[in-house]
Amino acid sequence: MLFVGEFQHTLDAKNRIFIPAKYRDSLGESFYIACKMNSPCLAIYTEADMEGFVRKLEAFPDSEVAAIKQALFSMAAQVSPDGSGRIVLLPHMLEYAGIQKNVVVVGAGSHLQIWSEEYWKKEISNRNMQQIRSQLASVGL
Repeated sequence: MLFVGEFQHTLDAKNRIFIPAKYRDSLGESFYIACKMNSPCLAIYTEADMEGFVRKLEAFPDSEVAAIKQALFSMAAQVSPDGSGRIVLLPHMLEYAGIQKNVVVVGAGSHLQIWSEEYWKKEISNRNMQQIRSQLASVGL
């Protein structure tokens, strides 16, 4: 599944957001939410993708990746959508991503991202399309 698009949602009183139906089948009955380490947002990964992270990290000595594993996995959660397609975002995730009410679920190719509306607007306004074009050209795209 290629995750594309942008969807606006509102956090409800129980800290739940709706996952678009077109993604739920690809994500499976349960999937993972993690704090994205290089951006102020959350990432949604399939079970297979999260298992791939574990395999890659386990290939390194613990002395090199212990802090990474601790940060990544302690800030992640396995979730299952309820009958209405909603998932609960934990308080530490909301704080990490600066989410208060309005969220944007963004397709990021191999995964989904959950942004606060405010941070997403900043991300878009800071986007340098000329730099992106140059980066695409440098990798032959």
